[in-house]
Amino acid sequence: MTFAAPVETKSIRFRARSFVAFTLTPEAPLSEWLESLDRWIGNSPGYFAGRPVVLNLNTLKPEVGEIEALVAELGLRGIRIYAIELDGSTALEANLPPVLIGAKEATAGLLMQADAKGRPEATGKPEEAGRAEQGKQPEDRQPDAPATLMVKTPIRSGQSVFHAHGDVIVLGSVASGSEIVAAGSIHVYGTLRGRASAGVLGHSAARIFCRKNEAELLSVDGWYCTAEEMEPSLRGKAVQAFLEKDTLRIAPFS
Repeated sequence: MTFAAPVETKSIRFRARSFVAFTLTPEAPLSEWLESLDRWIGNSPGYFAGRPVVLNLNTLKPEVGEIEALVAELGLRGIRIYAIELDGSTALEANLPPVLIGAKEATAGLLMQADAKGRPEATGKPEEAGRAEQGKQPEDRQPDAPATLMVKTPIRSGQSVFHAHGDVIVLGSVASGSEIVAAGSIHVYGTLRGRASAGVLGHSAARIFCRKNEAELLSVDGWYCTAEEMEPSLRGKAVQAFLEKDTLRIAPFS
């Protein structure tokens, strides 16, 4: 009698991972919301390119057929929906993105790896705060403080800085067609000609400071103002942008 040797098989490994995604929350009337989105895309071409986007439909609560039409509309605008947030037990068609269950708001402590492609030189490793002191148990540790990213070189057109851990400081200028996205505040010590989005993970106290404002777009915690909407008297000046009662304010800064 002969025995066949067992075939050696490689085990399949399953791991859980967390990702940070942008969320779009359509509101009624949908036609006006899409017009507003078109204005945003017109002022920030390619903003959503290659970025994971979740479609939150808990405010709009559309029918299944309307969801399919909306996902198609967003696809025509270059926005690829990775998942849908929708409370209840609505069954979606197999051709639609999956329904996201148990989604949580991102915080500044949630790590996000940005694509290093086309990124300008950044210096300094984030310093960790709140390390356990000698004799303390791990549960006594304080959470890490948000880190600051310092960029010593100018940010050229087409480049992007994406920092999900805290503030971004740029010692040079930010060219038109480039962007800075930060969980905390943004400080530009040169001319800001590109786009700056601060507080993107829900930090409403974040601010944007620049020595010379020629920005294409300023945004804090999702509230934004384009170059066309800015007061002409604020162009070419040192300004700060901040939220005040859910309104984005842009004021001279000296």
